[in-house]
Amino acid sequence: MRSLPLKLGPGSDLRRSLEQLAIEQGASGFVLGVVGNLSRAAFQCAGRSGPTILEGDLEIITLQGTVAPGGVHLHLSLSDSDCQVWGGHLEPGTLVLKGADLLVGFLPDSQPAAPDQPAVEVAVLSGCPWSKRALRMLRTLGIPHQVTTISGDAERRALEQRTGSGSLPQVFIEGQCIGGYDDLAELQGRGGLERLRQP
Repeated sequence: MRSLPLKLGPGSDLRRSLEQLAIEQGASGFVLGVVGNLSRAAFQCAGRSGPTILEGDLEIITLQGTVAPGGVHLHLSLSDSDCQVWGGHLEPGTLVLKGADLLVGFLPDSQPAAPDQPAVEVAVLSGCPWSKRALRMLRTLGIPHQVTTISGDAERRALEQRTGSGSLPQVFIEGQCIGGYDDLAELQGRGGLERLRQP
């Protein structure tokens, strides 16, 4: 494993900074440690339709999860000025207050998906408009993908244990969960899906 420090200044977006680091390194890994504070935190709680937003002087307690060129899957916990603890799936828009120091470990032999297996997997719910949008985007872009339809409570619980979120769809790129439709659209907007298109 190769460890790399990441120092973020005021106003830096925590999630986007880690996404950019993984792209620059061209490798997969995970967050080893973090110390710092935030002026704004955006995180997705299980079962909620949208992210929770907190603003103020917020202290980072933990940041755990994986980073990869195809996206990140990170869980944040933090405390507010009343020492109340909050946490959930890290979303864009989480901004550093004074500073944050992170240590990221990258795996030396990160491998993409096997050639006979699509690099993109999508877990969908039948009849869900956001699931349909995600699949339509992948088809339009010509990106091979595997579809898993979640049809029962047991499958949904298993997916939630895997991703930390019960919302659908859930998109995986090279085995890493990047989130739902909005995360897929954001990645496409940054050009992050181009390498997955069929020649």
